[in-house]
Amino acid sequence: MAESATTPRRTLERALIRLWFDPDPGPAARLAVGLLAPLELLTAALARRQRARIEALRAPPVPLVVVGNLVVGGAGKTPLAGALARALAGRGRHPGLLVRGHGRQAGAVTMVAADTTAEIAGDEALVLARRTGLPVAVGADRGQALALLLARHPEVDVVVSDDGLQHDRLARSLEIALFDRRGLGNGHLLPAGPLREPAEHLARMDALVLTDGAKAPRAHPLIFRSDIRALGFSRVDGSRSLVQPAQFAGLAEPGDTITAVAGIANPSRFFALLAANGIEAETLELGDHEALDEQRLGWIKSGLIVMTEKDAVKCRSFADHRCWFLEIEAIPEPALIDWLEEVIDG
Repeated sequence: MAESATTPRRTLERALIRLWFDPDPGPAARLAVGLLAPLELLTAALARRQRARIEALRAPPVPLVVVGNLVVGGAGKTPLAGALARALAGRGRHPGLLVRGHGRQAGAVTMVAADTTAEIAGDEALVLARRTGLPVAVGADRGQALALLLARHPEVDVVVSDDGLQHDRLARSLEIALFDRRGLGNGHLLPAGPLREPAEHLARMDALVLTDGAKAPRAHPLIFRSDIRALGFSRVDGSRSLVQPAQFAGLAEPGDTITAVAGIANPSRFFALLAANGIEAETLELGDHEALDEQRLGWIKSGLIVMTEKDAVKCRSFADHRCWFLEIEAIPEPALIDWLEEVIDG
């Protein structure tokens, strides 16, 4: 049974997802797209000016790789950014990471450590810091975050930015556009569709990476693949880690249910990953980056609660023994890492 937090924000998100990604949206949705056409034209004009400003930026002080997407919503950018940084570290590089920090309460750019709170770091930055052990700088102005990262860690010789494809104050060396099976959605720009910038800008991307069984939305000379693998389930309070999916369901008492919670842009992707690993669960969808608070946790009566790692870092201080998160990792094909190294060296 799928449930959803009944906030105006979540209601709007669900309506837009249907409008943008439903293969048969119906006449009402087609009418809505037509009515939003003037705003789509404005988005296109702003995106082209933004792209021109990006291309006019001077080269960054160290090679900088942006992992982003033309499409709004979660396609797995954070796991891929972390995987690329770890792979480069494994080949003798000294990578650092940049993150915007959605949902953080602090305003200034800052460095993130494994013990930083989610209120200061934001969920994505904290997950990257804990999973990679690499220097992570967070801030809405990624140019300032880059300056802080290099000042605090002068050994950093390559930087991976989690998102930021449309950030016109961040110089970059390479742009990687990531796509899942949703592709370009209905092909329209915001708010009529999910595109942040025109699809023809894909020709300016250095490479495309496809995940979740995606097909390339446009022809491109460099296309790589990356898979998502479930590593296992860990308790949110840190008391137990990496229980394999085959054993996880057996932790529930007879008659107990499992509830899966997701406060991410594409919760169906998380729920599908659970099902693919044999976990049958009731589902609770929150808004993107919305926190599972202590009161809502108390309303859930299931014997086991499983969530994403992004959700887990925001409720570790009050999570009870029922709360687990699924650890995942992106596995980019080796040719992608080889190509990155060649371009960085060049």
